[in-house]
Amino acid sequence: MKRILLTLLLALPTNLIAQETEKENHVTADIQLLTHGEIRNGGLPRDDDNKQGDKSSFLLSRSRLVLGYDRTQLQAKLNIQHSGVWGQSGKGSINVYEAWARVATKSGLFMQVGRQVLSYDDERIIGPNDWAMAGTSHDVLKLGYEGHGHKLHALLGYNQNAENIDAGTSYYENGSVPYKTMLTAWYHYDVPNIPLGASLLFMNIGMQGGQKGVDAHTEWQQLWGGYIKYSPKLWTIEGSYYRQTGHNENGGKIKAWMGSAKVTMDPSSIFGLEAGYDYLSGDKYFAIPPKGGIGLIRHEVIRGFNPVYGSHHKFYGAMDFFYVTTYVNGFTPGLQNLYFGGHVQPLKGLKLSASYHYLATAVSLNDLNRTLGHELELEASYRIMKDVNLSLGFSYMTGTETMERLKRASNDGSLRWGWVSLNITPRIFNTKW
Repeated sequence: MKRILLTLLLALPTNLIAQETEKENHVTADIQLLTHGEIRNGGLPRDDDNKQGDKSSFLLSRSRLVLGYDRTQLQAKLNIQHSGVWGQSGKGSINVYEAWARVATKSGLFMQVGRQVLSYDDERIIGPNDWAMAGTSHDVLKLGYEGHGHKLHALLGYNQNAENIDAGTSYYENGSVPYKTMLTAWYHYDVPNIPLGASLLFMNIGMQGGQKGVDAHTEWQQLWGGYIKYSPKLWTIEGSYYRQTGHNENGGKIKAWMGSAKVTMDPSSIFGLEAGYDYLSGDKYFAIPPKGGIGLIRHEVIRGFNPVYGSHHKFYGAMDFFYVTTYVNGFTPGLQNLYFGGHVQPLKGLKLSASYHYLATAVSLNDLNRTLGHELELEASYRIMKDVNLSLGFSYMTGTETMERLKRASNDGSLRWGWVSLNITPRIFNTKW
């Protein structure tokens, strides 16, 4: 009899035994306390009659309480956020940064619904934009499949200001995101036994057009392209190409594109090098008004590429001159960004990095050189303990007359920017049952 019982016990599937002992429900609570200070000396768009904003210093803060729940085939997350400037009137802003639930099947199918952070590929087109204190999240329904090297996501977003529709029309303005409707498909494939991954992205974005209660309608623009990453041994090679078509919110026809390439070499865990080039198309016949004047020009076709909802701070220079603030009249002469740099880790937890950017417009300008300037960036970060990180940086840019005319920024060598951040991210609760 003992032999029979022992044989039956050994014959039980190991996964059933694991389910007996596994803690099915997992609940966590995390907090983030981020303090960020900046000192600016030049480099901000300015009005020639009012030079305020050229110099400033301030402290920013972000506090997050993140609750997570996880069990087999079900996940949920709630992230409450406060962000603001120290001493700000109104005490900053409090909002729900994330609130979503995800239901999955054993076959790899899943559904995720609610306010969520989206991050795809290198985050050039869609990313959390975490450098900004408020970050970026989206109210979307995400449907997808992940398995066997394949990932396929479909996103649906539909935004309104309130549940009631005024005057029988649907009008969306000043919402948490700029688009009214977003339909997106993303496919990624990792090649077996080869360090190669590739993605395809298609977006159909609906922007609010017309006037409220009069001729409110939706203008549609499309963005599509691909991203590829190859990582043989010590090297990483990345490239992307995207195009934009359709119409903007004013009904203007869009024909724009961008391309990028980046090479990274990491010969050891101590140091590494990188170099790359970005090209974003610009509007032809870009008009630069004289100081104190207004530039007026009619663009039959909009050719300035818009990297929509990406983490812009990661690209195009750390001083954020481009694709964070707008150019004169909202048009753009595009951008060429040639850069190289490297990093070194002399001590455990300490990382030092430096990079150089040559910045120029993509289109020719009347009576001006394409060169915008040369930017040098230095950064250091030190992990004091596993959940406390201190980082600081300094950027210097020598601007040209072109930069001064485009951005209303001084070109006298005073374009300097320094920052320091203390990021504390402890897990304060963790339990399973």
